[in-house]
Amino acid sequence: MIWAGDITYVRTWEGWLFLATVIDLYSRRVIGWAFADHLRASLVGDALTMAVATRGGHVDGVIFHSDRGCQYTSAEFAELCAGHGVRQSMGKTGICWDNAAAESFFATLKRELVYRHTWPARAQAKTRIVRWIEGWYNARRLHSTIDYQTPNEKEDAWHTERQQAA
Repeated sequence: MIWAGDITYVRTWEGWLFLATVIDLYSRRVIGWAFADHLRASLVGDALTMAVATRGGHVDGVIFHSDRGCQYTSAEFAELCAGHGVRQSMGKTGICWDNAAAESFFATLKRELVYRHTWPARAQAKTRIVRWIEGWYNARRLHSTIDYQTPNEKEDAWHTERQQAA
């Protein structure tokens, strides 16, 4: 399994809201996210912790790819990864294409939701973004990279195939 992570920001009337996500590259499902009003390493750590929990807590051998942002290169994040048996992978400095799946997700989020609204409060933006991720992106939005399935359908098909093979 390979996961990708990145951080983006949303402008609210209260100030910036930062969003870190973890995407399963097989299914394109967003399996972890975290929000904060800061860019400390704990932001990406919280997103990874959610992803680990989403996958049942046992993720030994997962490769986690990110850019070289200070949050991902921090000792705090490295320790969290090591504690879960997650191997870190990082793109080259200044090359956004190395993390294209995460960048593409944020472009879609901003185009389809964030830029269409004004956000008076961080809490309002959080609620709408989570609803968009779970109710639209993972559950109903078709993805060309996974044969025009939704991320949830792709994962369901994978589980069905494994059960039938057993």
